[in-house]
Amino acid sequence: MGKLTHLDDQGRARMVDVGHKQPTARSATACGLITMSGEALDAIRSGDTPKGDVLAAARFAGIMAAKKVGDLIPLCHPLSLDSVAVDFAFEESSIRATVTANLIAKTGVEMEALTAVSVALLTIYDMAKALDKAMVIGDVRLLAKTGGKSGDWLAPQ
Repeated sequence: MGKLTHLDDQGRARMVDVGHKQPTARSATACGLITMSGEALDAIRSGDTPKGDVLAAARFAGIMAAKKVGDLIPLCHPLSLDSVAVDFAFEESSIRATVTANLIAKTGVEMEALTAVSVALLTIYDMAKALDKAMVIGDVRLLAKTGGKSGDWLAPQ
């Protein structure tokens, strides 16, 4: 295993110095799942929920969260994102959120994609909890990343 980049030689937390790096095109795609009752799923699909359009609110929340990662995760650099796409797919008893974030920068955008997925799913929970308090959020993971020193990466299938 390689050296942890967020620790100095004495094992103390530090922000990684990216000042010497050249900006490159980078992207990251993450996904996650929220599992729920058939009643809640049908209500979200039809737009018939007490709080309105659940997926529209979740899409905005995911985009906003990606833009705030530098404020939320202590050692992340604040990044100027070029684009963030938040998509949803209905599955048998769940909704899958998938986020792709893109930019040209000196550091990667994985945390932005992962945070956006997490907040989008939390927003679905918040918007639909009157219908199902037992919803389960899970399987949040990085699917792919491109660019940077470590190059491209795809999650194992």
